[in-house]
Amino acid sequence: MARRMILVLASMLLLVVGLGFVKFQQIRTAMAQGASWQPPPEAVTTIVARRERWPSSVSAIGTAEAVQGVTVSADLPGIVEKIDFASGERVGAGAVLVRLDTSQERAQLAAAEAQRELAHVNLERMQQLRDKEVVAQADYDRSAAEAKQADARAGEIRAVIERKQIRAPFAGVLGIRQINLGQYLNPGDPVVPLQSLDPIYVNFSVPQQVVRDLKVGAEVGVAAESIGVAVSRGRITAINSVVDEATRNVRIQATFRNLQGALRPGMFVEVEVSVGKANDVIALPASAVNFAPYGNSVFVVSEMQGPNGKTYRGVQQRFVKLGDGRGDQVAVSSGLKPGDEVVTSGVFKLRNGAAVFVNNKVRPANNPAPKPEDS
Repeated sequence: MARRMILVLASMLLLVVGLGFVKFQQIRTAMAQGASWQPPPEAVTTIVARRERWPSSVSAIGTAEAVQGVTVSADLPGIVEKIDFASGERVGAGAVLVRLDTSQERAQLAAAEAQRELAHVNLERMQQLRDKEVVAQADYDRSAAEAKQADARAGEIRAVIERKQIRAPFAGVLGIRQINLGQYLNPGDPVVPLQSLDPIYVNFSVPQQVVRDLKVGAEVGVAAESIGVAVSRGRITAINSVVDEATRNVRIQATFRNLQGALRPGMFVEVEVSVGKANDVIALPASAVNFAPYGNSVFVVSEMQGPNGKTYRGVQQRFVKLGDGRGDQVAVSSGLKPGDEVVTSGVFKLRNGAAVFVNNKVRPANNPAPKPEDS
């Protein structure tokens, strides 16, 4: 009985050892296959890094402001007799905008003109009598003074009539009319805004450490992409002499031609001004950079060797230092060298050593001055 039990136990032990050996061989084979297995290559697009010269520039937010801008107002009181302009109209300097009622002043002018003529007639008579030494010099002087007073009185009334014709002080574009026919205007009541749009100012602020690189006459570019205003070029015409104590920024004023009137006072614009010398950088599409808190990186394509000894096209992650951005591009100041083939799309699915398949039929945007269709 005991012998039979020992044989059974020995058979079971031999069976377990056999099964364990077979399983061990299966696991070792699977591990070997797993070690040699490589995932299929990921489809990516690439670009060859090359060095470019980028001008050193500063971006800022600016506001358009008219070189000359006023709200035309009434100088003297009166009733609006005639309106000689339309809202939004372009007018020249001195153009009559509004005529106030001057019937009373014209009647006063007629009386003053009659008084002036009488004073001059009396002066001529007094001069003839003085020449004949019939009247004293004092009487002649009194008549001469009366004639001058009559001239001044008539001139004063003419000036009042002229001032009741409200004129444009300079050429520009009118705003929306703020008066109506027959309305009584007090001195200072607004009539219509008037803005001179060509040329136009753009005011913006830059950090105080940048001011030393700016000078009057330097070129400035502005754009307002949100409303479709294309980039235009102007010149710096003034640099403020004081620094804002709250922001430590300096206010800059640039002047731009505005023939089409695209820029309007109060408009928000994006300003870019060149400072210092141009820098040598490697420009890449922003989509090529893997932005991360621990550091920004890109993936460079190169020939790599797999565990099985075969070569394949794979990627190597490199950490880079970024500079300024320009349109769809971003500048890389260190971490790459010209000639490196850099992945521009699909970086989110890559890792060090991953195999890739390059397909450059459709590439991401890489324009330094893009013009989006929906902007």
